[in-house]
Amino acid sequence: MSEIMYSQSSLMIVSGLFVCMLLAMEVGFRSGRREQTSATEAITQANAVLASMLGLLALLLAFTFSAALQRYDDRSRTVVAEANAIGTTYLRAQLLPVGMQDEVQALIRQYLGVRIREGRVDSSEPELHGALLQQGALIEEQLWNRAVRAAELDGSPVTSGLFIQSLNELIDTSGTRNAALNRHVPEIVLFLMFATIVLTTATLGYASGIAGHRVTLAAFVLVMLIALVVYLIIDLDRPRRGAIQVSQESMLNLQQTIGAMPGFIAPRP
Repeated sequence: MSEIMYSQSSLMIVSGLFVCMLLAMEVGFRSGRREQTSATEAITQANAVLASMLGLLALLLAFTFSAALQRYDDRSRTVVAEANAIGTTYLRAQLLPVGMQDEVQALIRQYLGVRIREGRVDSSEPELHGALLQQGALIEEQLWNRAVRAAELDGSPVTSGLFIQSLNELIDTSGTRNAALNRHVPEIVLFLMFATIVLTTATLGYASGIAGHRVTLAAFVLVMLIALVVYLIIDLDRPRRGAIQVSQESMLNLQQTIGAMPGFIAPRP
């Protein structure tokens, strides 16, 4: 199922939500003012409903924020796991038969560069992202073919067997990372959260109108804080765009470590 909001700017979504909140508050205030009453029971009931909706909104915001943060942590862990798998595979390539070691390590260095580039591609460039994924899959296939040939030449589990094991883990962690990057908070949850926010601000305006006074400055501060929390939730849920992105430090450190190893010859630009 295609996502409607993921291709839209986080700032644009939150700005639109903020405007809807202000409009809902004004509509609620005018509706309450038309029904303005001095009856304590009506005012108390409106305030009770508002308190219940604020509690429900707080619960929904906490749930959605927790889900977005969990997915962000999962993506961060998969980057570290993939860096470890690539590093282990690179080292175990030295166990391969003579004549294959340099070739395989060169492929792994190329693969590492592709994975780093793929992790930095913005979601607004789906063609480049797809091309890098395809290039990474091609290198994985080439590495696996080399592993099969090494096993035919030397089937010892202490040498080629260890390399095949680490290569298999490399391929698995690559798929896990790709899947983690594509997992988001379900949009139905976000739409429910937006609807709850708009209805809550409308109720806030209504409670003020029925009590005979304008919405206070504190209420506007609350609206701004809600908008900021929503922005943070959306930004956390977008690993390929926005202010909060998954760190590639583990992959970059690995690239520097491999480059500093004895005997490494940097490719010409």
